[in-house]
Amino acid sequence: MTTPPTPPTPQIPTTPTPQTPPAAPAPYQQIPPQAPHQAPQRPSGLHTGPVSGYVSPIPARGTHLGDALASEWTKLRSVRSTMWTLGVMIVLMVGIGLLAAVIVATANAQVADAESVLALGFFGVLLGTLCVITLGVMTIASEYSTGMIRTTLTACPSRVRVLAAKAIVFFVLVFVITALTTMIVGALQTSIVDTASPDPESWFRATVGISLYLATLGLLSMAVGALIRHSAGAITVMIGVVLLPLVLAMFMFAESLNGLRDSLFEYSIPNQLSVFYTDSAGIASPTGPSGWEPLWILLAVTAVAMAGACFALDRRDV
Repeated sequence: MTTPPTPPTPQIPTTPTPQTPPAAPAPYQQIPPQAPHQAPQRPSGLHTGPVSGYVSPIPARGTHLGDALASEWTKLRSVRSTMWTLGVMIVLMVGIGLLAAVIVATANAQVADAESVLALGFFGVLLGTLCVITLGVMTIASEYSTGMIRTTLTACPSRVRVLAAKAIVFFVLVFVITALTTMIVGALQTSIVDTASPDPESWFRATVGISLYLATLGLLSMAVGALIRHSAGAITVMIGVVLLPLVLAMFMFAESLNGLRDSLFEYSIPNQLSVFYTDSAGIASPTGPSGWEPLWILLAVTAVAMAGACFALDRRDV
């Protein structure tokens, strides 16, 4: 028996779903024109011209030597080594000078003249030169050790101006402190020994002359520090310059070396310092420099060294 075929399912017609037509694009809206940008006004006193972007309200000006002097003074007085070095120098000059005066007064020793009283401070000044040398070298060489020299030259690209500012600040500081210290020590020595006051010329040379010499010696140390760019090496070189000629002259016993020995002795730093106290310190040589000649010699040597330092600082990288 056969199964009758299944009749096909009738298809129900479907009504097409109406599609939402795409939204019409919004009409173009024109942005209203804005007011033109107003350029900021420059402060009065500056040149006029078109300005774009931000302008600081602080008036701008070019840098000069005064700015470099202020910077170097800030650095020099804020470093602890300056206080310690100058403090030790003052202690040596005052302590040794007064100690010598007390010994002379206690022993009832008679000084030859009033100038001999000032000469009692010679050995304190001689030891103080080591402090001046150290500070002069560290004023510039320490910046190479710490890398501060890069910041300094970035702030002031003129390297000659930087070196000039360091030299001026250092010279004035050492001169003022040394002059005040030697004047105080000289006055105290005169009162302790109870002798007549020295004449104005001797007093001027033993105070102002010595101060000028020590400050110039410090400038020479600064120039050596700029050339070597290493604190320990430059200090060693300067100590050799101060002491080595005198030490060598003391050990030259051969008669064939008499001329060289006398020259080393006469032009050594200790002998040139003693010239400012005349021969009363027992060191000055009658055939060597006299009067203000030691200062002129040292100024000439320092000028050459500073010129070399300017050339090296300007040519070499940091």
